[in-house]
Amino acid sequence: MTVVELTNKTKAFLFAYNLFAKDEIQQIQLQHRLNLTEAFGIKEGMSVLEIGCGQGDTTAALADAAGQTGKVIALDSASRHYGAPKTLGQATDKIKSSVLGDRITFHFEMDVELFESSEQFDVAVLSHSSWYFQRPEDLLLSFKKLRKIAKSICIAEWDIDFTHLSQRSHFCAASILALHSNFVKNDGNIQNLFHKNQIRQLLNQAGFQIETEGIVDATYLQDAQWEMSYANSIRKEFANVPPMIQTLATTYYELMNGSNENERSLNSFILRAK
Repeated sequence: MTVVELTNKTKAFLFAYNLFAKDEIQQIQLQHRLNLTEAFGIKEGMSVLEIGCGQGDTTAALADAAGQTGKVIALDSASRHYGAPKTLGQATDKIKSSVLGDRITFHFEMDVELFESSEQFDVAVLSHSSWYFQRPEDLLLSFKKLRKIAKSICIAEWDIDFTHLSQRSHFCAASILALHSNFVKNDGNIQNLFHKNQIRQLLNQAGFQIETEGIVDATYLQDAQWEMSYANSIRKEFANVPPMIQTLATTYYELMNGSNENERSLNSFILRAK
């Protein structure tokens, strides 16, 4: 694993909340989530609605930024028993047992369309969760719902406009998994790929206006290797898809596995809208 130097901000978080003390992988993931939260502009006292919280990596960073006077309501459509090596329940229970716990409420098996709230949140956050949506119309419906219950929205997702050859394998792996989800039903993290331009358009259709956007470095994360490994593990499942899709998948596999570079993850793009 590539050695990643933790920033003072990450070290301060680890010291303050006694989370991920012996988990180097989670510490690296946390560092990226802290950077995303800073880019989102989350401030003390904010009420945050997070969509697709997963194991709570970003949730913890959001709760830290929102402070003791803020709160985070975190939703995920999966059950508490989903996920490996730790389930969502196991991972989030640890966060709930920390000092951050009183600021966070987790709701599992909850789609945003079904979530009801009598209050308007300061911000809705989708942190690397837009690719969980299968169709553009599903994502648009969620944006329209969030337009009604949130003053603003912040989105982070992988930027498939990769800028270095070492990131190509991650792009290919994500493309393979999106193809797989279109032909083999599964509950994987990647159901479809959305380019940032398409997300911009969907936000505009939902009534949001883009205020700021940017790129956050994510090349040091382990996600490229994880997605490549998973893509290779399901290669045989393409045997029953149409021949033209098999050919396309084979092309992606050749590009993904044929790189001589030290594979690095795609960067994250950021969109903030009101």
